[in-house]
Amino acid sequence: MIRTGNEYRASLQDGREVYMNGKRVEDITTHPQFKPLVDVRARIYDMQHEEATQGVMTFEENNERFPVGNQIPTRQEHWIAKRDAVDTVMKEIKGVVTRVGDETVGEMWSLADGADILNEIDPRFSANIKNHIQLAVEQDPFHVSANTDPKGDRSLRPQDQDPDMLTHVVKETDEGIVIRGAKYETAAAYSNQAFLKPTIANWGDATYSDYALGCIVRMNAPGVKHICRAGFQSGGSSEDYPLSHRFDEIDTLMVLDDVLIPWEDVLFYQHTRAAVFIRTTLHRYSALPFVQRLITYADMMIGAALWNVRQTGLDRQPAVQEKLAQLAVYREGINAHLTACIAMAEKSPGGFLMPNQSLLMTGRVHAVSQLPAMMHIARELCGGQICVTPDHATFEGEETGPWMKKFYTINEHWDSEDRRKLLAFAKDLLNSGYAGHRLTFHLFAQSPPFAHLAAVYRNFGWNGPLEFVKDAAGMSDRISAD
Repeated sequence: MIRTGNEYRASLQDGREVYMNGKRVEDITTHPQFKPLVDVRARIYDMQHEEATQGVMTFEENNERFPVGNQIPTRQEHWIAKRDAVDTVMKEIKGVVTRVGDETVGEMWSLADGADILNEIDPRFSANIKNHIQLAVEQDPFHVSANTDPKGDRSLRPQDQDPDMLTHVVKETDEGIVIRGAKYETAAAYSNQAFLKPTIANWGDATYSDYALGCIVRMNAPGVKHICRAGFQSGGSSEDYPLSHRFDEIDTLMVLDDVLIPWEDVLFYQHTRAAVFIRTTLHRYSALPFVQRLITYADMMIGAALWNVRQTGLDRQPAVQEKLAQLAVYREGINAHLTACIAMAEKSPGGFLMPNQSLLMTGRVHAVSQLPAMMHIARELCGGQICVTPDHATFEGEETGPWMKKFYTINEHWDSEDRRKLLAFAKDLLNSGYAGHRLTFHLFAQSPPFAHLAAVYRNFGWNGPLEFVKDAAGMSDRISAD
């Protein structure tokens, strides 16, 4: 059943161990650096109940409502509905949040696609996966994904250094497995559960490894400790950093200090072939909502840049229009890839409707690899004032305010306050610590750039060009594209 925002907040008051700035956080729902994102996620839950948005945010089955983001995709309209829900949320909150659950639950569907491989190990595991997919729909948890380990010296096998540098199983019990290590994860401290997946390690030819592990971790389980980085909002006021104060998704080093994982929460274990399969197919669904966020980010860059050139009377200059067009091409390139991958969706091994993988993965490369260049174009269009404008207190100062009003009022249509607000927004979007963090986050959040291109290589239809050139060149039929 769909949850309310208050039910979500109550689920976080469960005794979990959360630390920031070296101190234990007693209540993350009220802590100033967690509260903004807790409130955003609570708002998403409440939107599922409100008449104006319930039809977009939920679907009905057997006279009950369930979240669209967690709906198992079997038809094209399911994916269209998911996109509509994400767009509705971004417009409602007036910004971008990436780790709220809908962009990670798809990794569970990827697991289900590997059921045949998992059944080779233990049939219980594929049954566990199926059960957790259904529980995500029925119970509506805030589900995230535990990503990379600290890793240590990557030239060494995990066993040849501190073994905890990669998360691993230390023993089996009747109740389940006990794991130890650590994972970096955005939003873990204020989520309910995480799909912990393996980092591909230096396993050599090993068939089995205690590091080949996939499981569900409860965020309040004994032994789970959330050691969080400080938020960017501590760098200034909300007037000067409007995005940092509202949308800074706190990252966690999630320490796993002998955590018991019940057998029903173990999704695969020991089999390195299963771990390799999962890593190579992990994002076949989740890449779509992840990349979709960059359309909203592109809209924010276009809007900030266009408002600036209109304020300053430069919007009719051909050179300015060319740069705006580059931002539009970037934005529409992402939109086109996502639209096409749904239109040409294909059935997955698990019986789901999977976005066309070649179009989805090339769209991800386009969106992520071009983001730095697009941010720089937006900076050019916003001008140098985003890095030299004084803070909000200066605009309000008794002695300094009149001068700021004089020099930041452009004409009768654009007064100094609107000018200041636009420049503060653009600075936080493009130049702040928050902006730099977002750029690096998108570069590595699903996987590093080489893995993005590797996914394209695995999914592109190479046989088409090979057969075309063979026929066009009149090459022998003895040559096979396969």
